[in-house]
Amino acid sequence: MNKEPRGRLTKDGIRLYEPADFAGMHAAGALAAHILDAMSDHVFPGQTTGKIDEIITQMVEEAGATSATIGYKGYKHASCISVNHVVCHGIPSDKTLKDGDILNIDVTVIVDGWFGDTSRMYVAGRLPRKAERLIEVTHEALMRGIEVVKPGNTFGDIGHAIQSFVEGHRMSVVRDFCGHGLGRVFHAPPNVLHYGKPSAGAMLEPGMFFTIEPMVNLGRPETKTLADDWTAVTRDKSLSAQFEHSVGVTETGVEIFTLSRNGKFHPTY
Repeated sequence: MNKEPRGRLTKDGIRLYEPADFAGMHAAGALAAHILDAMSDHVFPGQTTGKIDEIITQMVEEAGATSATIGYKGYKHASCISVNHVVCHGIPSDKTLKDGDILNIDVTVIVDGWFGDTSRMYVAGRLPRKAERLIEVTHEALMRGIEVVKPGNTFGDIGHAIQSFVEGHRMSVVRDFCGHGLGRVFHAPPNVLHYGKPSAGAMLEPGMFFTIEPMVNLGRPETKTLADDWTAVTRDKSLSAQFEHSVGVTETGVEIFTLSRNGKFHPTY
């Protein structure tokens, strides 16, 4: 299914795609965003994360697309669903959502060989104020990271924009996981850190495709991975939130491939 990626590699091993390739990424990103838009009707107290994943799997199949996560390193689901203190890679199950639970749903689809990867936050029932503040800060941190994406800036600039904003609100940025390059592959250079120093790291160039996906904790940044080898949780059991967009660097700035056409990217829509 996957064709050999076009474009050249930078000295840092980051692929630069061609202008014509943006259309493929927009198509894949649009489907992933559409699926997550639909999930807003399926997150409620009493629902199971396994049922949500079943619906996602069906939507991917009905769209004639492929799930990038089913079969990836033995993973069996079309989504990762991370509830409350789960930072990322939560496995869908028969666990029932309770009123006030917050959750991240992460979906990656393949459309004509292009990968669309995105995640966003949801709430089952009433959104507690503490969780609402965490979600607000995490979403704003993502958008501030995206704002600095343009040729001539660096990946360190992205990380610094996110880290300085989050820590200014007395929350912490997870360091154990990061964003990544993608395109006609699921994961590729660079590692997109959500912390860093201005002007550090590789320089952004037109044609780079990657995700920005900050994970923010109300408590400390440390995580641990459970015995299933997937589920990552906060060590101090504090709440965690995450938002993710796939983006491409243009000649003048950035294009977001995974925008919600219905304005549902943020759970308080």
